Amino acid sequence: MSSQDQTITQDAGLSIERRGGGALLVVLSGSWKLDREIPSAEEALKQIGSGEHVSRIDFDTSEMSDWDSSLLTFLMRIRDHFAQGKIELETDGLPEGARRLLALASAVPERKGARKSVKYESFLAVVGRETMGFFQALKEMLDFVGETTIAFVKLLGGKATFNRSDLLGLMQQCGSEALPIVSLISLLVGLIIAFVGAVQLKMFGAQIYVADLVAIGMVRVMSAVMTGIIMAGRTGAAFAAELGTMQVNEEIDALQTLGISPMEYLVLPRMLALVVVMPLLCLYADLMAVLGGLIVGVGMLGLGLMEYLHQTRAALTMTNLWIGVIHCTVFGAIVAIAGCLRGMQCGRSASAVGSATTSAVVTGIVGIIVATAIITVICEVVGI
Repeated sequence: MSSQDQTITQDAGLSIERRGGGALLVVLSGSWKLDREIPSAEEALKQIGSGEHVSRIDFDTSEMSDWDSSLLTFLMRIRDHFAQGKIELETDGLPEGARRLLALASAVPERKGARKSVKYESFLAVVGRETMGFFQALKEMLDFVGETTIAFVKLLGGKATFNRSDLLGLMQQCGSEALPIVSLISLLVGLIIAFVGAVQLKMFGAQIYVADLVAIGMVRVMSAVMTGIIMAGRTGAAFAAELGTMQVNEEIDALQTLGISPMEYLVLPRMLALVVVMPLLCLYADLMAVLGGLIVGVGMLGLGLMEYLHQTRAALTMTNLWIGVIHCTVFGAIVAIAGCLRGMQCGRSASAVGSATTSAVVTGIVGIIVATAIITVICEVVGI
């Protein structure tokens, strides 16, 4: 080392020496790997300073045993720090692989805006954005319902454009193909309600009223709600996936180009099929629920078969039956609107189809719960 040479800093694996003529020698030694404790580039730059009297930086890696991306990170930070000044970076002393990678990184500049910037929003900003999004979604839903109503009016006037054969196929898909899952769920729910009621009613010797509990509870509300939720998860999701896939494949754009209204050709038959089939599924679910209560009443409580049936018939009224049918008809419209709306709003990617399907199920179930509350309040006000 000459008299002009001066060691600025010396740590394990790193030594920086100032040479004559404004040269700076960075000596790297040992193992430069991520699993080892390596010198910090920030600390080295702090020791070097602003680099006002530095014209060239040399590297010496003759004592380096092995290296990985940590060496490249160190070199990139050194290079970026002195990029604005007229400082020459001599890479001859670096390993060949490191020189090539450093040259490649220098040849391909970083694209502006490529890094994700974390932005923190205030609470009021988040609330405002979510509120605006809610009203925008509400507006889109009302627009969709309005377009559906117009298509239905055209259907009544005989001017709607859709294949009648598609309607029959959709009714089969929504109706007969859904019978197994509706049977299972309704039977089990009837069993559960009867069992829970029996535990309490046996304390008063009033086991016979299990028939009333199951009949009124299931026929009036629960059968319709369970059927609606089943159809939201089954048929509503299917509608959203079908229309979403057509949106991705640009089939809906093709229909519009041909002058065919997607609301009339795609949405209207699906809505009609579900609205027509849902009351029938509700009546079938009522039957299966009563059968579930019958199993508990006869098998667990020791009630007679005819005794249970007579008590069920005495408890039921046509009012309860019609309220359940009205529930299910409304639920059918809600599930169809939710599924078709999310399908028509689907983006142009495969992931968007999955998001639309999930959103259709959530929207349908939320709509069913809200509609149930509204109808219950109306029935209470009217006195039925």
